[in-house]
Amino acid sequence: MIRFLNLVAVACLIGSAGYAYSIKYETLFHAEHVAKLKTRIQKERDSIAVLKAEWQHLNRPDRLQEAVARHLDLQPMTIHQLARLADLPNKAPKIDEIARLLQGTTPQGATQKEKRGGDPRTTGSTTPARMRP
Repeated sequence: MIRFLNLVAVACLIGSAGYAYSIKYETLFHAEHVAKLKTRIQKERDSIAVLKAEWQHLNRPDRLQEAVARHLDLQPMTIHQLARLADLPNKAPKIDEIARLLQGTTPQGATQKEKRGGDPRTTGSTTPARMRP
């Protein structure tokens, strides 16, 4: 009996050593993965910083002014180009489409039943029971 318990203890010891070994290498694998991700994040941050610097360089006011003068034929604004408030069209009346649909009317004023010419409960997707052969 004692030999059997010794064998079980040795088997448990070997099993626990194997489990600790696998945990150790799994931890090393994940630590290496985290280190790679950190370096990728830093590279992305560096590339974002370079792109921001390039954008600031391209958006310099003196460079933009030269590009506007070269490519756009802008003239100074005259007083005749300004509009008065009276020249603007009136705002269109607000139409509540959902309420109109709930009431069952079309924009011309006819109800949906009159427009379809049938029972308002019939959708036309299926044949009503009274019309089936």
